[in-house]
Amino acid sequence: MDVVAALGLAGLLLIKEAGVPIPVPGDLLVLGAGVATAGQPIAALALLMIILLAGYVGGSIQFVLARGALRRPLIAVLTRFGMNQARIEALADRLRRGGARGVAVARATPGVRVPAIAASGIAAMPMRSFGPGLIVGNTVFVGGHFLLGFAVGLPAVALIQGAAPVLAVAAFVALAALGAVGWLIVRRRRHAGDPAASGDYTAWSDAACPACIAIALIRE
Repeated sequence: MDVVAALGLAGLLLIKEAGVPIPVPGDLLVLGAGVATAGQPIAALALLMIILLAGYVGGSIQFVLARGALRRPLIAVLTRFGMNQARIEALADRLRRGGARGVAVARATPGVRVPAIAASGIAAMPMRSFGPGLIVGNTVFVGGHFLLGFAVGLPAVALIQGAAPVLAVAAFVALAALGAVGWLIVRRRRHAGDPAASGDYTAWSDAACPACIAIALIRE
């Protein structure tokens, strides 16, 4: 991955972490970045550091906005994309009690990590609690996805290069179908009775990653 592509990816992730609901699953972007740097450990480490930094900065921006003057407009945008007010308030209460540890766990957990930053702002958490939690949670979640992509990158690229276009299309369709099934399962289970249940946007984000589907279902 060249410098321009790396900076573009970091910019996109920063915008997403700042609270702009761009309908592109961040976990797939990070997985793809790991795949793109497979076999290049130095480039992979540099790209991971850039991605993590973008997440820290973007998350901090969203947190400050959620605590301050743009709190209501930001929450309105988030609720429009499936993160209902009851869910955010429930998360805020959990995070208020959990402090930095609660933020770290939320940011590392599929299904609650997306609204966790806004919820931290609503909870009026001090930056000294939110900041360390954001860093730890993002590092675990993002780093894990990146390393997964890095680990399977070379075999995946070799498979794609050696496969016919029809097989590549079939694989894409299969993954899309898996994501759709995962989205339905996560959404149905979470809507059954949890006030902090995932909305459409966050359930779809979870469904973008098979590992996240598994974690989300284990948590039920």
